[in-house]
Amino acid sequence: MAKEILIYAEVTRDNYIHTVFFELANKARELAEKLENAEVNALLISKRGLAADYREAFVNSGITKIYTAEGENFETYNTDYFAKAAVDVIQEIKPEILLIGATNQGRDLAPRISTALHTGLTADCTGLDINEKGQLAATRPTFGGQLMATILCKNLPQMATVRPKVFKPAEQNFVKPAEIIYKEINLENTPKNVELLEFQRKLTSEINELDSAEIIIAGGRGMKNEAGFNLLKEFADKIGAAVGASRVAVEMGLASHEMQVGQTGKTVTPKLYIACGISGAIQHTIGMDKSEKIIAINSDANAPIFEIADYGIVGDAFEILPKLIATGLSK
Repeated sequence: MAKEILIYAEVTRDNYIHTVFFELANKARELAEKLENAEVNALLISKRGLAADYREAFVNSGITKIYTAEGENFETYNTDYFAKAAVDVIQEIKPEILLIGATNQGRDLAPRISTALHTGLTADCTGLDINEKGQLAATRPTFGGQLMATILCKNLPQMATVRPKVFKPAEQNFVKPAEIIYKEINLENTPKNVELLEFQRKLTSEINELDSAEIIIAGGRGMKNEAGFNLLKEFADKIGAAVGASRVAVEMGLASHEMQVGQTGKTVTPKLYIACGISGAIQHTIGMDKSEKIIAINSDANAPIFEIADYGIVGDAFEILPKLIATGLSK
């Protein structure tokens, strides 16, 4: 019987498959080659008909089987019902590995699944591999980001959550004739302890821009004050960039949490990341080190950020940014 890597295909509030699924599917194919060419399959819990609607997306992602639990009870996310459906399917098919996006929904669902199945869970991973014994080797920051730990799970399924943008989706389609397998879930004795009464969407320019920006200019402690971040915003407007921040800058009140990049913020992968006054501690770099190009501006020539930067400018951002703005660079 073929081994399976199962990926949870989260459905967004707009009834789309969350992009983190396609990022995980691409990584899972790499893992599958090291795991006796295991099948890469999907678990979809949704309103009726979504599996058929999105079958082509699964086909193009190299998915062999789509296990789907659907119906009116799954039209919106509910902790108790979704956990019951996931656990029932997993207990039946017994996958070797279960991967879930570390979204708000994934962070709620994953620990409930692992608890019910009495298995381990490595959360917020930045790396996944298969070791020489065929085990999932999940890497994540630990001790406040000071060390990277590679964690193994003793029981099956081996579970891990991964934040969006940590891995990249495939650049081309990997077509397989994915089979839809419908699963009936009995919720008769499952209490619904949480009821969604109302949802208010928080739309801020910072959230939307960081997710899709090709250029991000981010500030840290070295930007010092509000005037420093105003410089960043002026430069960002000039070059068509989004503005991000380190955790320290957020704690200093210079930026909102929605702008935070790093271990406790967002993971971003723009074409260009410009780090201004950011020292380069792992807590920050873990959220941006996969950017295509990195430019660092820092007055400390020994700042760790220069170790990962493609280009570095040693100097005071308060002197350098006005000169860049004055050059008349445009979008």
